[in-house]
Amino acid sequence: MTTFVNPADPAPVAAPRVIDAVPRTLITPRNAPAIEQRLAWQRRYRARLALTDTLVVLVSAGVAAWIQIAGVAKVDLADAPWQYGRVFVITFLIWSLMLVLFQTRDPRVLGQGTTEYRRVAHATGLAFGMLASGFVILQSQGIRTQLLIALPLGMAGMLLGRWTSRQWLIRQRRVGEFLSRAIVVGNRSDVEYVVRSVNANGLIGYRIVGITLTDEVQMNDALTVGEQAFTSIGTADTAAIVAAQLNADAVIVASTPSDNDYLKRLSWQLEGTASELVLSSPLADVAGPRMSLRPVEGLPLVQVEIPTFEGSRYALKRAMDIALSSLALVVVAVLTPVIAIAIKLDDGGPVFFAQERVGRDGQVFRMWKFRSMRTDAESAKHGLADQNHHTGPMFKIRRDPRITRVGALMRKYSIDELPQFLNVLIGDMSIVGPRPPLPSEVTSYDGTVYRRLYIKPGITGLWQISGRSDLDWEETVRLDLRYVENWSVIGDLVILWRTVGTVLRAHGAY
Repeated sequence: MTTFVNPADPAPVAAPRVIDAVPRTLITPRNAPAIEQRLAWQRRYRARLALTDTLVVLVSAGVAAWIQIAGVAKVDLADAPWQYGRVFVITFLIWSLMLVLFQTRDPRVLGQGTTEYRRVAHATGLAFGMLASGFVILQSQGIRTQLLIALPLGMAGMLLGRWTSRQWLIRQRRVGEFLSRAIVVGNRSDVEYVVRSVNANGLIGYRIVGITLTDEVQMNDALTVGEQAFTSIGTADTAAIVAAQLNADAVIVASTPSDNDYLKRLSWQLEGTASELVLSSPLADVAGPRMSLRPVEGLPLVQVEIPTFEGSRYALKRAMDIALSSLALVVVAVLTPVIAIAIKLDDGGPVFFAQERVGRDGQVFRMWKFRSMRTDAESAKHGLADQNHHTGPMFKIRRDPRITRVGALMRKYSIDELPQFLNVLIGDMSIVGPRPPLPSEVTSYDGTVYRRLYIKPGITGLWQISGRSDLDWEETVRLDLRYVENWSVIGDLVILWRTVGTVLRAHGAY
C-alpha cells in the first residue's frame, strides 16, 4: 500500500486506493441486433446513392469533356485529349468530394423532406464555383464547357437520381422494409399523438412496435390508435430494456418526466441498444427551418423564429406567381376553346363560373372556374344539406348530383380550376397557399382559424397533396395553418411537384 507523510503529523497515512472504485474490467457497449439491422439497410441504400451519384458525375462531366475535345481536336489533336481530359478528372474528383463533405448521403436526411436536395444542390454549386475560380486563376482552358454543360446536366441528373432513389425507398417502406422499429415513451395523450402522426405518414421511416405509458395507470394498460392496439410495457426508467426486448432501434420520447436528468440517463442506457433517441417537440406543426439549437453552457436552448408575413420572401413568392401564372395562362388559352365546346354541348350553360371567396386579410374577390355543375347548383344546395359528409362549414358530397358529366371529368383532374391562374396573375390568389374559403365559412371561424387569412389562398397547397376532398375540416385547417406558419420557396416548389402526381392520380377529387 502506498503511503505519504503529513508534514504536520509524522505518522504515516494510507493514500486512498482510487482504482478500487472503478471496475477492473471495462466493457464498451456492443451493438445489438436491432442496430446491426438498421446499419445494414442504411449501408445498402447509401451504396445505391453513391453509385447513382458517381454515374451522374461521370456522364455529365464526360459529355462536357467529349464535346470540348471533339470541337478542338481538329486544331490541336495532340494536346486536346490531355488538356480537357485533365479538366474532366479534376471536375469528377472535386464534385465527388463536395458530395461527401456536404453529407448528402447522411441517413438523417434521406427519405423525406428537402434537406437532401438542398445539400446536393449546394455541394454541386460549390464544386463548380471552386472549379471556375481555380481555372480562372490558372488560366486553364476547358472549364467553360463544364459550366455550360456539366453543371446543368449534372444538377438535373443528380436531383432526378435522388428523387428516383427516394421513390424506390418509399416502395420498400410500404412493404415493411428499410424501416426503424421504434417504441414511444410518454403520457397517454402525447403517445397517442405521436403514434397517430407516424402512422398517418407511413413514409416517415418508423414502425411503432411498442409503447411505454408514464401516466398513473395500471400495468399492461392498453392504447388503441386507429386499427393498431398496444399494451403499455414497463416504465419510463425501463424504456431501454423494453427497446431491447422488442428489438427496437429507436426510442421516441413523446413527453418527459419532471426529472431533468431523465434524458441523459436514457441516452446512456441506450448505448449499444438503440441507434436513435428521438424527442417529440411540443411545438406542433412548427417546421424545422424555424427551429434552431443554441447550446449555452449547461442549458441547450431551442430558438423558434416567429413567422412574418411581409418582406423579401413574399416579394419573391409574388414574382414566382406572376412568372408561372403567365406561362400557365398561355396553355389555358389554348385549351379553353376545346373545354368551352365540351361544356356547351353538355348542357348549353355558361362556360365560366364565378364565385365570391375570401382572400388575404379578409378581402372578398371573385374566383373563376370552368363550370362543372348545373346552372341551378346554388339553389339546389339547400336540399342536399343532409348528405354533407363534412363536419365543419365545408360542403362536400362524394357523388354530388349537381355535377355535370363534363364537370365530373374536369374535377377528376382539376381542369375546372385552370382559370384561377388569372386570379393569381391579378394578385387575388397565389399558386400555392391555403384553400380559398367561402364567406359563409369565414363567419364560423374562431381566432385560430383566422390565421388562414394571413396570406393569399392558393390553387394548390398541403390540403391538395394530402387528400383533397377526403380530408375532414379539422385536418384541412391544420394543414392550412401549418403552411401559413412555415411557408418557404423550396416548400412551394415541393408542393407544386407533388401536385402533379396527385392530380394525375385523381386522389380525393370529387
